[in-house]
Amino acid sequence: MILGFTILGGWNPVAGLGGAIEGLVTVLGDAGNARVILFTLVIGALIATVEAAGGGKGFVAMLERRGVFAGARGARLLAYLTGIVIFIESNITVLVAGSVARPLFDRQKRSREMLAYLIDSTSAAVCILLPLNAWGAYILGLLGEQGVEEPLRLFVSAIPFNFYALAAVVLAGFVAVTGWAVGPMKKAEDRAARGQLFDEGSAPAVDERALVPEPVGNIPARAFNMILPLAAMVITMPLGLWITGDGNLLDGSGSTSVLWAVLVGLAVAWGLMFIQRGMNVTQLTEVGLKGAGGMLGMALILLLALALGAVTRELGAGVYVAEGVANAGVGPVLLLPLVFITGAFVAFSPGTSWGTFAIMIPIAVPAAAALGLPLAPFLAASLAGGIFGDHSSPISDTTIVSSLAAATDHIAHVRTQLPYALMAGAVAIIGFAITGAVL
Repeated sequence: MILGFTILGGWNPVAGLGGAIEGLVTVLGDAGNARVILFTLVIGALIATVEAAGGGKGFVAMLERRGVFAGARGARLLAYLTGIVIFIESNITVLVAGSVARPLFDRQKRSREMLAYLIDSTSAAVCILLPLNAWGAYILGLLGEQGVEEPLRLFVSAIPFNFYALAAVVLAGFVAVTGWAVGPMKKAEDRAARGQLFDEGSAPAVDERALVPEPVGNIPARAFNMILPLAAMVITMPLGLWITGDGNLLDGSGSTSVLWAVLVGLAVAWGLMFIQRGMNVTQLTEVGLKGAGGMLGMALILLLALALGAVTRELGAGVYVAEGVANAGVGPVLLLPLVFITGAFVAFSPGTSWGTFAIMIPIAVPAAAALGLPLAPFLAASLAGGIFGDHSSPISDTTIVSSLAAATDHIAHVRTQLPYALMAGAVAIIGFAITGAVL
């Protein structure tokens, strides 16, 4: 980040350092970024409150009593299916799936890296395949800015061509059923089977002692102390989109809605404790502050990642590369894979898929129209590249939140997920090349 601002400052290192500091302030000054960082702290308070209320232990005990999702395969399927079902917003998806499945993974001696991979691969990849969520609203807005007459129809017609997202979801399902582990993931699974949560020298991305406290007092372990706050959070998300969009889900604010959702979830958790007389205001405040404090490291990583993404965009690297590909003068058989690869590169550098969509869609869609080619495959290649780069980048917010939700070492998550992302990426390149050949 400092190097980026040094370049912008005419290679003056003093100006670069000053620019980096100001860049952090600017990031915090953006309302959307501030909401995301505040969301990170509040979700820490929510997770800690649910655990202190005995919700996590009660939920696991309920599943074991009923024989639902038993064994290691059951734990993997629970994480995978939760990610599929909750498709409103990617961060909500990973946090709910991680909170629900993590105790089962630990109980079955399965690696948290596997959990992080499953919830990461069923978050953005699922959200990008559905138009009626925060992701769809954002993309439809970008298409509208390009003068597309029927953006929803174009979005839906692009779904079958989104080869990376489809391959990532199918591959994650195969891994959930079979437990197939390859490369670094195999080592992580073998380590977890020996009862070791982390590699030597590694640590979870969050302060787990603050996030997962023991139940306070004599509160019985009740599953609904976890289910109700999470359900309230999931239900509030589309309601927030509807309110902020003045009655139109597609026009709603994703960052505002997700913050409202987690605040409502926390309020429900507090209400349950008041009704059950489990904790008083002082105890709830202490638990919540400790949970938020456990997320400070993750919030700092997210802040730096947002600032790095901002300086990368200001340097114009993504636009430069994207325009170079669009002007390369190659046929569709090469152009579609190039759009995908470029989108992946643009997303990987700042760690943002949404920023990539904003760069790639205004270039790829008009280029396809100018060449007289169908728009849907080019839109899909732009979206697929953004998701692939997002999955592979260590500074992606979704990747960071997945590490958070699984309570695993962040770099370990990136390292173990990368082979699977590359496999799905290879499938996507082949798919786009074949599509380009038949256009």
